Amino acid sequence: MWLFHKTTILSRSGIFKGLVDCHSHLLPGVDDGVQSMEESLQILREMEQQEVRRLWLTPHVMEDIPNETSQLQQKFQELRHRYRGMLELRLAAEYMLDNLFEERLEKEDLLPLEEGKCFLLVETSYFNPPMDLLSVLQRIQKKGYYPLLAHPERYEYMQKEDYKVLKEGHVLFQLNLPSLAGMYGKRVQGKAEWILRNGMYDRMGCDTHSCHRYQQMLLSPIKHNQTKLLDELNTNIL
Repeated sequence: MWLFHKTTILSRSGIFKGLVDCHSHLLPGVDDGVQSMEESLQILREMEQQEVRRLWLTPHVMEDIPNETSQLQQKFQELRHRYRGMLELRLAAEYMLDNLFEERLEKEDLLPLEEGKCFLLVETSYFNPPMDLLSVLQRIQKKGYYPLLAHPERYEYMQKEDYKVLKEGHVLFQLNLPSLAGMYGKRVQGKAEWILRNGMYDRMGCDTHSCHRYQQMLLSPIKHNQTKLLDELNTNIL
């Protein structure tokens, strides 16, 4: 019988209670995430039921989706005006490390994620790193930001040694909870489990893009022995 108790589903794990979710695409109509205000509000109600405490809305900013800071701020105010719940909403952005990012960094035209420190949520291509990745991250640090690398477990080109080098360079890692639930495949799941076991994650989020995917995640299994590590990670954020 013990085999049936090795996992639990995420919605029953208690992980979401008091969670600071540092990665979502719920700002409607600005990227490849939620497209309507109604769907955004529906997901926020689901998050309330899970007792999430704070949600960072982190729309994409990249050459293919060149969202302007002022436009994102306006959209965020529209969402806050419509939302009447108790979940704390905050605005940041997820920056692709491309030429547009270099321009925004130089101008300091950025939406950081402020949680005690001034984090900057960044990502790369899943298959190829930018040239001199570590140098780019160091330039972010020199500007006074703490680079927070989104979902490092999903980058195909990164191996264990790459993660160690980045951590030695004081780069922070953000876990996608769906990775642990196997929603991106076994390879990504295995990398996420290894990074978690080695205490390399600093923040976590759900990277929510739609109501369907959020509900699918809530019903996905997670290993019991990982919930304690996730609880400790969330406690360190609070």
